[in-house]
Amino acid sequence: MNTRKISALSIFLILAISLSACSTSPAKATLPAPTEAVQTEQPQQSAPTTTESNPVIGSLSSYQAALEEIYAKVNPSVVNIQVIEKAQLASNTTTENPFANIPGFQFYFGSPSTPNQQSPSQPTQALGSGFVWNKDGYIVTNNHVVANAEKIQVKFSDGTIANAKVVGTDVNSDLAVIQLVDYTGTLYPITTSESTEVKVGQVAIAIGNPYGLENTMTVGIVSALGRTLPTDQSSNSGTSFTIPDIIQTDAPINPGNSGGVLVNDQGQLIGVTAAIESSSGANAGIGFAIPSSTVNKVIPALIKDGKYEHAYLGLTGTTLTPDLATAMNLDANQRGVLVIAVANGGPADKAGLMGSSKTVTLNGIETQVGGDIITAIDGESLNSIDDLISYLASHTEVGQAVKLTILRNGTEKTLDATVVARPASVEQTSNQTNPSSKNNASSSAWMGVSVTPMTADIAKEMGMPTDQKGLLLQQVVSGGPADLAGLIGSYKPVIINAKRVMIGGDVITSIENQAITSVDDLQLALASKNPGDQIQLTVIRDGSEYTVSVTLAEKPAS
Repeated sequence: MNTRKISALSIFLILAISLSACSTSPAKATLPAPTEAVQTEQPQQSAPTTTESNPVIGSLSSYQAALEEIYAKVNPSVVNIQVIEKAQLASNTTTENPFANIPGFQFYFGSPSTPNQQSPSQPTQALGSGFVWNKDGYIVTNNHVVANAEKIQVKFSDGTIANAKVVGTDVNSDLAVIQLVDYTGTLYPITTSESTEVKVGQVAIAIGNPYGLENTMTVGIVSALGRTLPTDQSSNSGTSFTIPDIIQTDAPINPGNSGGVLVNDQGQLIGVTAAIESSSGANAGIGFAIPSSTVNKVIPALIKDGKYEHAYLGLTGTTLTPDLATAMNLDANQRGVLVIAVANGGPADKAGLMGSSKTVTLNGIETQVGGDIITAIDGESLNSIDDLISYLASHTEVGQAVKLTILRNGTEKTLDATVVARPASVEQTSNQTNPSSKNNASSSAWMGVSVTPMTADIAKEMGMPTDQKGLLLQQVVSGGPADLAGLIGSYKPVIINAKRVMIGGDVITSIENQAITSVDDLQLALASKNPGDQIQLTVIRDGSEYTVSVTLAEKPAS
């Protein structure tokens, strides 16, 4: 049985609650009788208040001392990351964005004004946070902080500045590792812990560089566990991947905290601050951190191989709700994951899983039903899609066999599947030419975008009709064909179904007058094209339709 020393923070909270719950009846106040003259006397010296005589002051002192100790221990490990980003297509706006030079705003924080006119490409500066991983000079931060970095500098708490280079990145966990170059100073690695031991209500302390204000500490609690955040990568079918087991905290987190630390009352890392939910772009008491259990798995692989391979089943699913269960003639209390679609040739496909085969209207919304329902994996019951994602991330590795318990037409079956490495992003898979030219790299026409299909929820958030079809531009590669043509990627984060989604970019509705509604449509439209070919795209921007000419290029070497 694990025992744990109760910290001064916990003692203070307990005492504060106990004392506030106690009260004594005040003595009746008596006013002095009026006199004709007031005698001036030296006031009687009161005895000094001591922590022994006042438990509130004593516990407060302990609380403050504990915070001071944690800050002194952790702060030398936390760094300010200064990034010069590669030239990107800048945009003039009707209202100046006050967060333009703060790191991570275009990805996780801030609300830039909607662009309406293009200006020449130019380098930009960005700031973020990070922390020392080990004494070999490796620094951990968020992928989105350094994803487009051309030059990186690291500033330590003592003011020392050193250059750094990217060692490895993982968009699927939004983690990255950079390494100091020619640095000879003393390094103070962070002490990590396992976030699987974290409980809701425990103290959570964030240290980072909000708004560029270096070495800022804020304090709160762990508000919730098991949240998910979508990544900036999609599958070949356009399905977004998610980061599981996210820690939610009310410790104030603001733009610039990205890549900083969330520690417990022992000063041990429990998460990497990555995102907030806010209508204003500033702290609203809902912050998200990538759990240390994920960090402890991903970072060593990034240091060793420059990448991390995530387990992949190859299916799109959703949580089985009572309405969905009833529509499929199942008990309304049935729990599990409804399989919506299965990737061709993927593990789920090879195992024989079946996707949904029909649609029904539930609460006025077209909904897919009829697929297999996964009720357990390796004997572990599944109540939601998040349970499945979490299990794959925490308990499986590439090449591992798993047993899936499913319901098909009301009958229980067991299927065997072998998980594989998560495939490359849309950008890497959507730019292949037709099969006859796959071996000819020079014939690969490249547009330089990553996309995701429009959904009713995304359309609603963007002020469009809920039945709007097309592909939403998520990212536009700097200097690529789409960038040069003036296309705009998504820049505004919103939370949809408790998941972070980037919106606000151009929506491609057709190519050469051919409707585009899925990633497959995009692949097909590009399959017959060659580098140098010009294509006409129809896009929707700010509710208006435009025609944009894009000159395709040859895909750059990876």
